[in-house]
Amino acid sequence: MKFVKTDFDGLIIIKHDVIRDHRGFFKEKIKLKSLETYINSKFNFCQENCVMSKFNVIRGLHFQEEPYAQSKMISLNSGKILDIAVDIRKDSSTYGKYFSYILSSENHESLLVPKGFAHGYLTLSDYAIINYTVDNYYNPAAEGGIPYDDNFLEIDWGITKDKLIISEKDNNHIPFKW
Repeated sequence: MKFVKTDFDGLIIIKHDVIRDHRGFFKEKIKLKSLETYINSKFNFCQENCVMSKFNVIRGLHFQEEPYAQSKMISLNSGKILDIAVDIRKDSSTYGKYFSYILSSENHESLLVPKGFAHGYLTLSDYAIINYTVDNYYNPAAEGGIPYDDNFLEIDWGITKDKLIISEKDNNHIPFKW
């Protein structure tokens, strides 16, 4: 397992070692001690969520307000997504910027998104099964969101709006304030 730093403090790409043979493959999805040593911080992963999304579905951009903010480790069981993380930490040098990365079941990578980011994705395959391992329990009263098409962020999703599948809730988030 290799950890790759990004230009965003705390946002890490995890490249999993994959052992293959005639039966298929094996990989370790998380070695908590190795991750904690790499980032010099402790995690209390307490909940794992699984989502299936169809082609052209956008989910997000979601976050949890303090004290319910969550770090997330995102990985795929199947499919391919364009993953987006927006830095909403006001004291960060990358505040108001976004990180985009393609995750797939084929590239065997995960993304560690620390607290203080809004997160979303676009499904690029017929369907995708996504796992979120989080370090704080979900609280509906602390839920927040930013529009996927926010004018300030100008995220390049690589698709026209007329082809998107998006929930009514995700279509009605409050715009990002700089």
